[in-house]
Amino acid sequence: MDYIIKAMIPIIVVSITTYGMIKKVKVYECFVEGAKEGLSICVRIFPYLLAMLVAVGVFRESKALDYFIYIVKPVVKFIGLPPEVVPLVLVKPLSGSGAMGIFAEILNNFGADSYIGRVASIIIGSTETIFYTLTVYFGAVGIKKIRHTLWVAVMADMMCVILAVTLARLMF
Repeated sequence: MDYIIKAMIPIIVVSITTYGMIKKVKVYECFVEGAKEGLSICVRIFPYLLAMLVAVGVFRESKALDYFIYIVKPVVKFIGLPPEVVPLVLVKPLSGSGAMGIFAEILNNFGADSYIGRVASIIIGSTETIFYTLTVYFGAVGIKKIRHTLWVAVMADMMCVILAVTLARLMF
């Protein structure tokens, strides 16, 4: 079974190439054209991505996150969200890799089977990197006005956090 799992990508590549040859498609030329298009998309979205990554880095390094957690601590305790999970809730919409780092730290400090670990696990699995997604996808197609997309995404993220607390209480 391990051999089949390791061979999946070559099997997929050979299958696609064979199918293209049967349909008389110039597979190599199509691949090169797709690679050129992908590179041009990368060049177009790079400024947006760089700006978002710099903003996340500045936010985390300036200790503004720590001050914000201190301010919202009474509110999050009221809704049942452990204050230790607040950094995850705040960073996840900005950066997936930053959120994974915070998540790993939460699991190392409190364990996966603790209430804090379970809430964090539900949050990491059910929320989205909103600002990253908006930056990359909207930037790739040139959309400047995001209209209601941001507010709907933020409300969906907040609902995920509330449901994470509720599910962790009910299920465990």
